[in-house]
Amino acid sequence: MKRLHRRLRILILCLFSVSALAPVFLVPFRLKHISATGRKEFLEFSNRRFSTDVWRLNSVNQEEGEGLKEPKQVIYEDSEVGSTVNYTYNEIHQSVESGGVAEGTQILERNGTTRRSAKEDEQIQHHEVPSTSRGQEKFYQTMVRRVQNGQPQAKSVSDKKVKEMKDQLIRANVYLNIAPPGSNSHIVKELRQRMKDLEKAMGDAKKDSDLPRRAWQRTKVMEVSLSKASHAFPDCSSMATKLRAMTYNSEEQVRAHKDEAEHLIQLAARTTPKGLHCLAMRLTSEYLTLPADERNVGNQEKARDGNLYHYAVFSDNVLACAVVVNSTVAHAAEPEKIVFHVVTDSLNFPAISMWFLHNPPGRAIVDIQSLENFEWLLKKYASPLQKQNAYDPRYTSALNHLRFYLPDVFPLLDKIVFLDHDVVVQKDLTELWDVNLKGKVNGAVETCREGDASYRRMDMYIDFTDPFVSKRFNANTCTWAFGMNLFDLQEWRKQNLTAKYGSYLQLLQEHGKVLWKAGSLPIGWLTFYNQTVSLDRRWHILGLGHESNVALRDIERAAVIHFNGVMKPWLEIGIRNYKGYWTKHIMYDHPYLQQCNVHE
Repeated sequence: MKRLHRRLRILILCLFSVSALAPVFLVPFRLKHISATGRKEFLEFSNRRFSTDVWRLNSVNQEEGEGLKEPKQVIYEDSEVGSTVNYTYNEIHQSVESGGVAEGTQILERNGTTRRSAKEDEQIQHHEVPSTSRGQEKFYQTMVRRVQNGQPQAKSVSDKKVKEMKDQLIRANVYLNIAPPGSNSHIVKELRQRMKDLEKAMGDAKKDSDLPRRAWQRTKVMEVSLSKASHAFPDCSSMATKLRAMTYNSEEQVRAHKDEAEHLIQLAARTTPKGLHCLAMRLTSEYLTLPADERNVGNQEKARDGNLYHYAVFSDNVLACAVVVNSTVAHAAEPEKIVFHVVTDSLNFPAISMWFLHNPPGRAIVDIQSLENFEWLLKKYASPLQKQNAYDPRYTSALNHLRFYLPDVFPLLDKIVFLDHDVVVQKDLTELWDVNLKGKVNGAVETCREGDASYRRMDMYIDFTDPFVSKRFNANTCTWAFGMNLFDLQEWRKQNLTAKYGSYLQLLQEHGKVLWKAGSLPIGWLTFYNQTVSLDRRWHILGLGHESNVALRDIERAAVIHFNGVMKPWLEIGIRNYKGYWTKHIMYDHPYLQQCNVHE
């Protein structure tokens, strides 16, 4: 009997030994056959007790079902990246959690949002419960700010959240557009409410630091709603079609706004400001009350003296004429040798005359003439002139084309410098009179250098597809600028260029179609073709009348700066960066300017 009990004890001990040693040998062999996915699931399951957020992630994945993949979220990066190191909210979150959570768990998505279970989604819709505690959220945001402060050059995250919110609004709008017409489903209502909440939270924020704390929570809530919408409207082709339609409509709206803005700018350029109109009216009324013997301006004998420096300005703008004259005289080495010939129309002749009667330009001489004195020059070419461009009076104005009659307007002069009324003189122009024109008529600054603000080509303004133009002119000929030109009137008369100009206008009338764009520049290129000498670029800088970003050092060293373009310095649309060069030559404390509210 004792022997039987001994044998049973040995058997039981053996069985215990086998049961104890079997896992040691069997488990490693079993682990070799476990897949990578199984290991990951095993590790995730073992870590769930340490992080409730990971459990929420897996619960959502189980709800959505296996095999479903969301579109990859695109986070727009800031173009001005000051450092190659980019710290994101997700990275900081992971780095903080790494001390208490096993490695490999990822709590935040790339777009900075958390994913929740269906039960939690319902709670968020009513209470907007964050995925992390308020303390954790505040701590993570503090860490983001600390990292950003430590890396001042890393600007890529400065507006990352704002761009993400805008992207969410666009996606929500697309889902609403592809929803069936008249749909009032739960997801549609939810998306509309989320859009209102997000827009209200964003406000006018331009960067992440401007966002309130609730905006971060609104982003997470919106992401949950977008995830639901992606399953409610899974048709990708409908979304792509809607996005193309929205893009096309946006482009059409942008194009319409650009056309409207261009029209308004052109309208503003052709409109006389109220202050200038008031000034002209006051000066005219004062002039008409003067006795006839007190209305003469300047010295007529010196105005015909060929030994003096003669400048011509054709304008109907009182202040523009004043700036050209004042700036030229202020920088002249010998102002007593300067004669300004100002030609204007009959409407503005009294105002300009009265201005220079009250404000004579020092020792310089001003000779003011009315366009009525030269009507006989324009009668022959009135019809083709009107045909050039009937909708814009700036191009059909006789003052714009009177420059082609300079030898007839000033028959006693051999040389003259022509200045546009939108220029400012910054240097002494005496040396300009010593420029050798080499037997040609016109001295001007070239505008054929690519990359310059004033770059022009012949074929940009002239139709070289017409046989008449293509046979007589070369489209690659270097172009030049009107605005500051030295003309040899003797050579002009010898070449009979005024008659050539008239023949081109006559051709325009007989040809039946427009050969060049309106204005005096393209017809000037044709009239003075092979008759122009290039001046040094420092004599004349262009582009201050349009958005050209002219370098300040080029402006400072230029003898003449030109506000060519529609943004004239006397208009509200003038570019403020350049206005100071013009306004410093205006006497804004003048009683007439004060009464008409003309100011800088």
